Amino acid sequence: METPTVSPRIANIQLHPIKALDPLQVKEARIGPGGGLEFDRVWALYSADGQWINGKRTAAVHLIRAAFAPDLSSVTLSVPADRRGTPTKTFDFPGGSADAAQWFSAFFDQAVTVRYSAEGFPDDTVANGPTIISTASLDAAASWFPGLTSADMRLRFRTTLEVDGVQPFWEDQLFASDKKDFVRFRIGDVHFEGSNPCARCPVPPRNPHTGAEFPGFQKRFTEQRRATLPSGSPIERFDHFYRMATNTRVTPAEAGKVLRIGDPLLL
Repeated sequence: METPTVSPRIANIQLHPIKALDPLQVKEARIGPGGGLEFDRVWALYSADGQWINGKRTAAVHLIRAAFAPDLSSVTLSVPADRRGTPTKTFDFPGGSADAAQWFSAFFDQAVTVRYSAEGFPDDTVANGPTIISTASLDAAASWFPGLTSADMRLRFRTTLEVDGVQPFWEDQLFASDKKDFVRFRIGDVHFEGSNPCARCPVPPRNPHTGAEFPGFQKRFTEQRRATLPSGSPIERFDHFYRMATNTRVTPAEAGKVLRIGDPLLL
C-alpha cells in the first residue's frame, strides 16, 4: 500500500476526557502512564451494577454536552435538549468527580459513580494505546452516507490520532496478518506497536448530539468497507468488516513523551 509519495503526519489529536462524552481537540498531548494519551478517557461513568454508562448501553449520553477549559482544569456539563431543565454546571477536572456524580445521577435518574484513573479506561485493555485513523478514511466513510461529513465521522468514530498525507485506510498496514505479531512504527519521538483493526460498536450509527440512528448504517458501512479494502490490508484480521482505525500498544517507557500536530509517522 505504501508509495514513495506517502508522507503521513499527525493532522488532529482528539481527547475524550470523559468516556462516552464530547471530544476536545488539542495541538499536543503526552503519553500517559497507561499507554494512552494523558487525560483521554480518565473519567468513566458507572451505574449501580458496576457497568459503564456509555453509548453502547444508553443513547441518552449523546444528549449531554461537555465543554472543557483549554487547560483541562474544568468541565461544564449541560443538556440543551432536556425539557426537565437539567442545570448547566461547571466542575473541577479531574478532581471534581464526586460532585459531577451527583449531576449525572440527577440526569440519568439513577445512582451514578464517576471514577477517575490517570491510566484511563480503554475499551481494549491489551492494545490500549492511542487509536490511529487517516483523514482520507474519514472522508471515504463520509462519502458512503448522504448528508454526513468527515467531521461527523470524526465525532462518530472517536479516534485519538488522525494522520493525513495518505490514502484511505492506509492505517490498515499498521497491523500484521498474524495477531501474534505487531507492526512497530514511530510518531515523533514516540514508539508504537500496531495491534489490530478496531471493531466498532453501536455508537457510530448514532447522531453524536441526539442519539438518533442512521438507518442501515452498519450494513452499509460493512459492505463498503469490504468493497474498498486496500489490496495490501491483512484480510486475515477481518473476521467481519465493521472495523475501522488501528489499535496500538505503547510501552511504559514512552510515558511522558509528547505528540504534536505535524509529527511524522515513520514505519
